[in-house]
Parts: sequence; structure tokens; C-alpha cells
Amino acid sequence: MATETGEITIVCNHCDRDIPSPNIDLHRVHCARNLEKCKICGDMVPKKHAEEHFLNTHAPVPCSMCKETIDREVFNSHTEEICPKRMVTCEFCEFPLPALDLAEHQEVCGNRTELCYQCNSYVRLRETFNHSTKCPGSVLNNIVESSRRVPRAAEGDGNGRRRRDGNGVSNKRLFFTIAITGIAVLIGSLFFQRKPEGS
Repeated sequence: MATETGEITIVCNHCDRDIPSPNIDLHRVHCARNLEKCKICGDMVPKKHAEEHFLNTHAPVPCSMCKETIDREVFNSHTEEICPKRMVTCEFCEFPLPALDLAEHQEVCGNRTELCYQCNSYVRLRETFNHSTKCPGSVLNNIVESSRRVPRAAEGDGNGRRRRDGNGVSNKRLFFTIAITGIAVLIGSLFFQRKPEGS
């Protein structure tokens, strides 16, 4: 084989590199004595560093989290995506925990409720997205529903009386409950108030 400069080369049968023909005999001796072909990647490695090459490049590595021995080629994907003890965050509370415990945690965490301020109802965290698109108090839903709803002024029971609001509690009953509770607290605090001794 010839190079671009017209020099004739011969392929070394040990390292498979093109070597100029005048140097081939010296190269073969040096190559066979000092270099070794890695059985895994095929790289030529100095014989004295062959074991170091294997340990640093190809040897299985123990995972520091799950203690499992993992091939070096897939070690990064193991620690980032597969390891059952890698840290992940809950989609509901953003609490970091091992991936092994995530499903059980999210089962409980997703069942917690929060108040929807648009419709005044409690919604499970796992259902928040679906609720936001169907919420009777959301702007999007009000635009769609506005043509189907009866105007507020027209609401009633047919006898001229106004219907109760959506929660089934009239404003008068709510005010009455608050007033009674306030009076009970006031009487209780006066009744149980202790007089200082010696007066």
C-alpha cells in the first residue's frame, strides 16, 4: 500500500496499523513486545497498563446507591434512570425520595386535597389538571357553559322565593351560625374568667 507521499506501507499484523516498509521489522518487534490489543474495545494498550485500562474502562462498577455491580457502559444510565435507590421528586409535593418508594408515596400524596378557589370545592392533587379544565368556576368552562346556564335573576323555585346557593346553605343560615358561635365564645369567656384572689 502507498501513502499520499508515495511511501510504501505494510499493515502490522499485531496492531493493524499502516507502517512505512523500511520500519516494519523494528515496529513488529516493538509492537509484539510492548503492546497488547484489548479484547473488549480493540485498542492497542501498553502491556504494563493493560490491567489498568481494563479496570478504568471496562470493569463492572459497584453502584454506590444500590450496591449492585453494573457494566461501565451502562453505569450512567443506571444511576440516572434505572437504579431503584436513585433520588427522584414527588410530582405533587416535590419531596426528594428514593425511586423505590415513589409509587407508594405518590399514592398517598396524590390523594391529599386542596381547595379550588374558583368553585370552592376540595380537589385531589392527582385530579387537579382534569379539574382545572372542567371546573365550574374556571374562565374556560364559564365561556363554554354560559350559553347553557339560566341567568341568576331567573333562578328561583317558581314561587318567587330565591333558591339557595350551590353549597345548599343560605346566607341567612350562615350568618346565624356565625352569630351564635360568637355569642357562645363571649359567654364562655365571661363565665370561666377567674377573679384574682384577695379582692
